[in-house]
Amino acid sequence: MSQTFLPPKWLQQLCDPYAVLGISVIANERQILKRYHTLAKLLHPDRHAKSCNPNPELATAIFSHLINPAYEQLKHQQKRLIAIAMLRSQSRDLEQKPLSSQSAIAQEIMEMSTPQAELFYEEAIACYAENQYKSLEQFYQVTQQISTLNLVYLRLHKPDLLLTQKTVSILPEVEVKPGELTSDEKIDVKPVLTNYAQRHYQRAIEYVRLAKWPLAVQELRDAIKLEPNNSDYYALLGLVHLRQKFIGMARVYIYQALKLNPQNSLALKYAPEVKIQSGENTNPKSMAKAMSIAALLSRFIHGKGSQVK
Repeated sequence: MSQTFLPPKWLQQLCDPYAVLGISVIANERQILKRYHTLAKLLHPDRHAKSCNPNPELATAIFSHLINPAYEQLKHQQKRLIAIAMLRSQSRDLEQKPLSSQSAIAQEIMEMSTPQAELFYEEAIACYAENQYKSLEQFYQVTQQISTLNLVYLRLHKPDLLLTQKTVSILPEVEVKPGELTSDEKIDVKPVLTNYAQRHYQRAIEYVRLAKWPLAVQELRDAIKLEPNNSDYYALLGLVHLRQKFIGMARVYIYQALKLNPQNSLALKYAPEVKIQSGENTNPKSMAKAMSIAALLSRFIHGKGSQVK
Protein backbone atom coordinates (compact mmCIF):
# COMPACT_ATOMS: atom_id res chain seq x y z
CA MET A 1 0.00 0.00 0.00
CA SER A 2 1.32 3.41 -0.93
CA GLN A 3 1.93 5.59 2.06
CA THR A 4 0.37 8.61 0.39
CA PHE A 5 -2.51 6.91 -1.41
CA LEU A 6 -5.34 5.34 0.56
CA PRO A 7 -7.20 2.29 -0.84
CA PRO A 8 -10.76 2.99 -2.07
CA LYS A 9 -12.21 0.75 0.65
CA TRP A 10 -10.59 2.98 3.27
CA LEU A 11 -12.14 6.09 1.71
CA GLN A 12 -15.53 4.37 1.75
CA GLN A 13 -15.40 4.57 5.54
CA LEU A 14 -16.42 8.22 5.15
CA CYS A 15 -20.00 6.99 4.80
CA ASP A 16 -19.81 6.79 8.62
CA PRO A 17 -17.89 9.88 9.75
CA TYR A 18 -18.62 8.96 13.37
CA ALA A 19 -16.72 5.70 12.94
CA VAL A 20 -13.79 7.47 11.25
CA LEU A 21 -13.41 9.74 14.26
CA GLY A 22 -14.07 6.88 16.67
CA ILE A 23 -17.09 8.37 18.43
CA SER A 24 -20.67 7.34 19.08
CA VAL A 25 -23.61 8.60 17.05
CA ILE A 26 -24.86 10.58 20.08
CA ALA A 27 -21.61 12.50 20.51
CA ASN A 28 -22.21 16.20 21.08
CA GLU A 29 -20.25 19.09 19.57
CA ARG A 30 -17.83 19.26 22.49
CA GLN A 31 -17.04 15.55 22.24
CA ILE A 32 -16.60 15.76 18.46
CA LEU A 33 -14.17 18.66 18.76
CA LYS A 34 -12.28 17.00 21.62
CA ARG A 35 -11.82 13.80 19.61
CA TYR A 36 -10.69 15.75 16.55
CA HIS A 37 -8.01 17.55 18.57
CA THR A 38 -6.88 14.23 20.05
CA LEU A 39 -6.45 12.71 16.59
CA ALA A 40 -4.69 15.82 15.29
CA LYS A 41 -2.05 15.40 17.97
CA LEU A 42 -1.86 11.63 17.58
CA LEU A 43 -1.32 11.70 13.82
CA HIS A 44 1.01 14.67 13.67
CA PRO A 45 3.94 13.77 11.36
CA ASP A 46 6.54 14.72 13.98
CA ARG A 47 5.10 12.18 16.38
CA HIS A 48 5.33 9.34 13.84
CA ALA A 49 8.79 10.36 12.73
CA LYS A 50 10.04 9.67 16.26
CA SER A 51 8.24 6.33 16.66
CA CYS A 52 9.72 2.86 16.27
CA ASN A 53 7.85 2.35 13.00
CA PRO A 54 7.84 5.79 11.39
CA ASN A 55 5.10 6.26 8.84
CA PRO A 56 4.42 10.01 8.71
CA GLU A 57 3.19 9.96 5.11
CA LEU A 58 0.46 7.45 5.89
CA ALA A 59 -0.50 9.37 9.04
CA THR A 60 -0.77 12.58 7.03
CA ALA A 61 -2.83 10.87 4.31
CA ILE A 62 -5.28 9.43 6.85
CA PHE A 63 -5.64 12.77 8.58
CA SER A 64 -6.06 14.74 5.35
CA HIS A 65 -8.32 12.36 3.42
CA LEU A 66 -10.36 10.74 6.20
CA ILE A 67 -10.29 12.56 9.52
CA ASN A 68 -10.54 16.11 8.19
CA PRO A 69 -13.49 15.32 5.86
CA ALA A 70 -15.23 13.38 8.65
CA TYR A 71 -14.85 16.30 11.01
CA GLU A 72 -16.14 18.71 8.35
CA GLN A 73 -19.27 16.58 8.12
CA LEU A 74 -19.88 16.47 11.85
CA LYS A 75 -19.03 19.97 12.98
CA HIS A 76 -22.16 21.39 11.30
CA GLN A 77 -25.55 20.39 12.66
CA GLN A 78 -27.25 20.09 9.27
CA LYS A 79 -24.51 17.82 7.94
CA ARG A 80 -24.75 15.69 11.10
CA LEU A 81 -28.44 15.18 10.44
CA ILE A 82 -27.67 14.08 6.88
CA ALA A 83 -25.02 11.66 8.14
CA ILE A 84 -27.44 10.19 10.67
CA ALA A 85 -30.14 9.81 8.01
CA MET A 86 -27.74 7.90 5.75
CA LEU A 87 -26.61 5.66 8.60
CA ARG A 88 -30.20 5.01 9.59
CA SER A 89 -30.88 3.85 6.05
CA GLN A 90 -27.97 1.42 6.34
CA SER A 91 -29.27 0.22 9.69
CA ARG A 92 -32.61 -0.63 8.06
CA ASP A 93 -30.74 -2.73 5.51
CA LEU A 94 -29.01 -4.46 8.42
CA GLU A 95 -32.39 -5.20 9.97
CA GLN A 96 -33.49 -7.07 6.84
CA LYS A 97 -30.63 -9.53 7.18
CA PRO A 98 -31.04 -12.66 9.33
CA LEU A 99 -29.18 -12.40 12.63
CA SER A 100 -27.09 -15.45 11.78
CA SER A 101 -25.55 -13.64 8.79
CA GLN A 102 -24.47 -10.60 10.79
CA SER A 103 -21.20 -10.02 12.60
CA ALA A 104 -20.58 -11.63 15.96
CA ILE A 105 -20.69 -8.31 17.76
CA ALA A 106 -24.06 -7.43 16.19
CA GLN A 107 -25.49 -10.78 17.26
CA GLU A 108 -24.28 -10.32 20.83
CA ILE A 109 -25.74 -6.82 21.19
CA MET A 110 -29.12 -7.78 19.73
CA GLU A 111 -29.41 -10.58 22.29
CA MET A 112 -28.76 -8.23 25.24
CA SER A 113 -31.35 -6.39 27.27
CA THR A 114 -31.68 -2.70 26.44
CA PRO A 115 -29.65 -1.46 29.48
CA GLN A 116 -26.93 -4.02 28.77
CA ALA A 117 -26.80 -3.00 25.11
CA GLU A 118 -26.51 0.66 26.08
CA LEU A 119 -23.64 -0.04 28.45
CA PHE A 120 -21.88 -2.32 25.98
CA TYR A 121 -22.19 0.18 23.13
CA GLU A 122 -20.68 3.09 25.04
CA GLU A 123 -17.86 1.03 26.52
CA ALA A 124 -17.12 -0.66 23.19
CA ILE A 125 -16.87 2.65 21.33
CA ALA A 126 -14.47 3.98 23.97
CA CYS A 127 -12.27 0.86 23.81
CA TYR A 128 -12.14 0.71 20.03
CA ALA A 129 -11.39 4.44 19.83
CA GLU A 130 -8.47 4.00 22.18
CA ASN A 131 -6.91 1.44 19.83
CA GLN A 132 -8.16 2.75 16.49
CA TYR A 133 -5.06 4.68 15.42
CA LYS A 134 -2.35 3.00 17.47
CA SER A 135 -1.53 0.86 14.45
CA LEU A 136 -2.39 2.63 11.22
CA GLU A 137 -2.43 -0.66 9.31
CA GLN A 138 -5.23 -1.88 11.63
CA PHE A 139 -7.27 1.30 11.27
CA TYR A 140 -9.59 -0.15 8.63
CA GLN A 141 -10.63 -3.21 10.64
CA VAL A 142 -11.20 -1.27 13.85
CA THR A 143 -13.21 1.42 12.06
CA GLN A 144 -15.40 -1.27 10.51
CA GLN A 145 -16.21 -2.56 13.98
CA ILE A 146 -17.11 0.92 15.21
CA SER A 147 -19.36 1.39 12.18
CA THR A 148 -21.09 -1.91 12.92
CA LEU A 149 -21.69 -0.80 16.50
CA ASN A 150 -23.19 2.47 15.28
CA LEU A 151 -25.56 0.69 12.89
CA VAL A 152 -26.74 -1.72 15.56
CA TYR A 153 -27.24 1.17 17.96
CA LEU A 154 -29.36 3.03 15.40
CA ARG A 155 -31.30 -0.14 14.75
CA LEU A 156 -32.29 -0.17 18.42
CA HIS A 157 -33.52 3.44 18.28
CA LYS A 158 -36.94 4.69 17.43
CA PRO A 159 -36.71 6.35 13.99
CA ASP A 160 -37.08 9.95 15.16
CA LEU A 161 -34.89 10.03 18.24
CA LEU A 162 -31.72 11.37 16.64
CA LEU A 163 -33.39 13.84 14.31
CA THR A 164 -33.50 16.49 17.03
CA GLN A 165 -29.72 16.14 17.44
CA LYS A 166 -30.11 16.07 21.21
CA THR A 167 -28.14 13.86 23.53
CA VAL A 168 -30.35 10.77 23.68
CA SER A 169 -29.98 7.10 24.42
CA ILE A 170 -31.73 3.84 23.64
CA LEU A 171 -32.83 3.72 27.27
CA PRO A 172 -36.45 4.57 28.08
CA GLU A 173 -37.27 8.14 29.08
CA VAL A 174 -37.19 8.72 32.85
CA GLU A 175 -39.31 11.40 34.46
CA VAL A 176 -37.02 13.43 36.69
CA LYS A 177 -37.01 16.70 38.55
CA PRO A 178 -33.97 18.84 37.66
CA GLY A 179 -33.77 20.27 41.17
CA GLU A 180 -34.04 16.91 42.86
CA LEU A 181 -30.32 16.41 43.41
CA THR A 182 -29.11 19.74 44.68
CA SER A 183 -28.89 21.00 48.21
CA ASP A 184 -29.68 17.81 50.11
CA GLU A 185 -26.97 15.70 48.47
CA LYS A 186 -23.64 15.65 50.26
CA ILE A 187 -21.18 15.02 47.46
CA ASP A 188 -17.57 15.49 48.40
CA VAL A 189 -15.76 17.81 46.00
CA LYS A 190 -12.27 19.17 46.45
CA PRO A 191 -12.38 23.01 46.50
CA VAL A 192 -9.24 23.12 44.37
CA LEU A 193 -9.18 21.04 41.19
CA THR A 194 -5.76 19.45 41.07
CA ASN A 195 -6.17 17.07 38.16
CA TYR A 196 -8.28 16.28 35.11
CA ALA A 197 -10.17 13.49 36.84
CA GLN A 198 -11.51 15.98 39.37
CA ARG A 199 -12.49 18.29 36.54
CA HIS A 200 -14.58 15.49 34.99
CA TYR A 201 -16.06 14.80 38.43
CA GLN A 202 -16.95 18.46 38.92
CA ARG A 203 -18.72 18.60 35.56
CA ALA A 204 -20.53 15.35 36.33
CA ILE A 205 -21.93 16.85 39.53
CA GLU A 206 -23.27 19.81 37.58
CA TYR A 207 -24.89 17.49 35.05
CA VAL A 208 -26.45 15.46 37.87
CA ARG A 209 -27.97 18.60 39.34
CA LEU A 210 -29.46 19.36 35.91
CA ALA A 211 -30.62 15.73 35.48
CA LYS A 212 -28.52 15.38 32.32
CA TRP A 213 -27.78 11.73 32.93
CA PRO A 214 -25.90 10.70 29.71
CA LEU A 215 -23.51 13.62 30.08
CA ALA A 216 -22.92 12.81 33.74
CA VAL A 217 -22.19 9.19 32.86
CA GLN A 218 -19.65 10.21 30.22
CA GLU A 219 -17.83 12.57 32.58
CA LEU A 220 -17.68 9.97 35.36
CA ARG A 221 -16.36 7.30 33.02
CA ASP A 222 -13.65 9.70 31.91
CA ALA A 223 -12.81 10.37 35.56
CA ILE A 224 -12.64 6.64 36.34
CA LYS A 225 -10.27 6.07 33.43
CA LEU A 226 -7.89 8.58 34.99
CA GLU A 227 -8.39 7.52 38.63
CA PRO A 228 -9.82 3.98 38.68
CA ASN A 229 -9.55 3.66 42.47
CA ASN A 230 -11.50 6.74 43.52
CA SER A 231 -14.65 5.60 45.31
CA ASP A 232 -16.39 8.97 44.88
CA TYR A 233 -16.62 8.49 41.11
CA TYR A 234 -18.19 5.04 41.40
CA ALA A 235 -20.61 6.21 44.09
CA LEU A 236 -21.90 9.08 41.97
CA LEU A 237 -22.11 6.87 38.88
CA GLY A 238 -24.18 4.45 40.94
CA LEU A 239 -26.49 7.28 41.95
CA VAL A 240 -26.89 8.36 38.31
CA HIS A 241 -27.95 4.83 37.33
CA LEU A 242 -30.27 4.68 40.33
CA ARG A 243 -32.02 7.88 39.29
CA GLN A 244 -32.59 6.32 35.87
CA LYS A 245 -34.14 3.25 37.56
CA PHE A 246 -31.34 0.92 36.47
CA ILE A 247 -31.10 -0.80 39.81
CA GLY A 248 -28.72 -3.55 38.68
CA MET A 249 -26.12 -1.16 37.32
CA ALA A 250 -26.56 1.15 40.29
CA ARG A 251 -25.78 -1.76 42.58
CA VAL A 252 -22.63 -2.57 40.58
CA TYR A 253 -21.13 0.87 41.02
CA ILE A 254 -22.27 1.51 44.58
CA TYR A 255 -20.87 -1.88 45.54
CA GLN A 256 -17.55 -0.97 43.89
CA ALA A 257 -17.48 2.36 45.72
CA LEU A 258 -17.91 0.60 49.06
CA LYS A 259 -15.33 -1.98 48.11
CA LEU A 260 -12.82 0.83 47.55
CA ASN A 261 -13.95 2.84 50.58
CA PRO A 262 -16.39 1.23 53.07
CA GLN A 263 -16.98 4.67 54.60
CA ASN A 264 -18.02 6.46 51.40
CA SER A 265 -20.97 8.54 52.60
CA LEU A 266 -22.81 8.74 49.27
CA ALA A 267 -22.52 4.99 48.66
CA LEU A 268 -23.62 4.21 52.23
CA LYS A 269 -26.65 6.45 51.84
CA TYR A 270 -27.96 4.62 48.77
CA ALA A 271 -26.73 1.09 49.52
CA PRO A 272 -30.08 0.12 51.14
CA GLU A 273 -31.98 1.20 48.02
CA VAL A 274 -30.01 -1.25 45.90
CA LYS A 275 -30.15 -3.94 48.60
CA ILE A 276 -26.50 -3.93 49.58
CA GLN A 277 -26.18 -5.04 53.17
CA SER A 278 -23.60 -3.61 55.53
CA GLY A 279 -20.38 -5.62 55.27
CA GLU A 280 -21.51 -7.51 52.18
CA ASN A 281 -18.46 -9.16 50.62
CA THR A 282 -19.80 -11.14 47.69
CA ASN A 283 -20.33 -9.83 44.21
CA PRO A 284 -23.98 -9.17 43.34
CA LYS A 285 -25.47 -10.91 40.33
CA SER A 286 -25.46 -7.64 38.44
CA MET A 287 -21.72 -7.36 39.04
CA ALA A 288 -21.24 -10.78 37.49
CA LYS A 289 -23.37 -9.70 34.55
CA ALA A 290 -21.33 -6.54 34.12
CA MET A 291 -18.13 -8.58 34.31
CA SER A 292 -19.39 -10.90 31.59
CA ILE A 293 -20.09 -7.90 29.35
CA ALA A 294 -16.59 -6.59 30.02
CA ALA A 295 -15.11 -9.98 29.15
CA LEU A 296 -17.13 -10.08 25.95
CA LEU A 297 -15.92 -6.64 25.00
CA SER A 298 -12.33 -7.62 25.70
CA ARG A 299 -12.72 -10.59 23.37
CA PHE A 300 -13.85 -8.36 20.51
CA ILE A 301 -11.15 -5.76 21.14
CA HIS A 302 -8.32 -8.28 21.13
CA GLY A 303 -9.19 -10.05 17.94
CA LYS A 304 -11.82 -12.78 18.28
CA GLY A 305 -14.48 -10.45 16.95
CA SER A 306 -12.28 -8.24 14.87
CA GLN A 307 -13.45 -9.48 11.50
CA VAL A 308 -16.77 -8.25 10.18
CA LYS A 309 -18.70 -10.76 8.18
